[in-house]
Amino acid sequence: MPLSPDPARHRHGAGRAPDPGRAGPGTFPSLLLASAAVLFALVTWQVVAGGPLVGADEAASRALLHPDRFSELLSGLGDAQVAVPVLLAAAVCAGVRRRAAGEARWWLPPLGAAAAMALVPVLVVPLKEWTGRPGTPAVPPAVGYYPSGHTATAVVAYGAATLLLHPLLASAVARRLLVACCAVLVLGVSYGLVRRGYHWPLDVVASWCLGILLLGPGWPGLSRSSRRRCAGTPGSRSGPS
Repeated sequence: MPLSPDPARHRHGAGRAPDPGRAGPGTFPSLLLASAAVLFALVTWQVVAGGPLVGADEAASRALLHPDRFSELLSGLGDAQVAVPVLLAAAVCAGVRRRAAGEARWWLPPLGAAAAMALVPVLVVPLKEWTGRPGTPAVPPAVGYYPSGHTATAVVAYGAATLLLHPLLASAVARRLLVACCAVLVLGVSYGLVRRGYHWPLDVVASWCLGILLLGPGWPGLSRSSRRRCAGTPGSRSGPS
């Protein structure tokens, strides 16, 4: 969708040729999505084929495994009962703020976030059945641990909530704190799952990649709002499995 003219750009940079050596706003998310797709394919292949990464993964699990109450609590932050209500609250807040600002399609970002969340079990469950990966020694004998459903839930729920709320925050400090909170929550869930022994590290890494791929379509809206704000134009959009 073409963007409306930016007054600040016309005031300060009219007629200036684009710098061919400078990455465009879509370069970083495109590289991130491509890297996530390649890494996910590589890790999945190694898990299915029993490649050398699996041996390193099991060694890392043995070094990190130490079940305790704290790791149990951290892993619980990836429960759907915890993460999904956070996303729903962010979606309602974003929808109300966007509608009050007069956006024509104020409902689109919250709907996109809900769709990404709904795709998590649609993708994770068949992958678990197909790979049939056994669990760590800390859990009862079973298969279906790859990828980590709790990690994917955390990445998509907390990540989508961040994408929804980020453009609505006027303060740069508040936006950084929001992103930092998202990272802490996702990393906390990931650490808890591996530390408690609910998942191998590669199960978690694969779900990071999967979550990034599901959140990818939401990045353009965030970057557009951020660019408008920076230019001085007010933005209108402001046991675990």
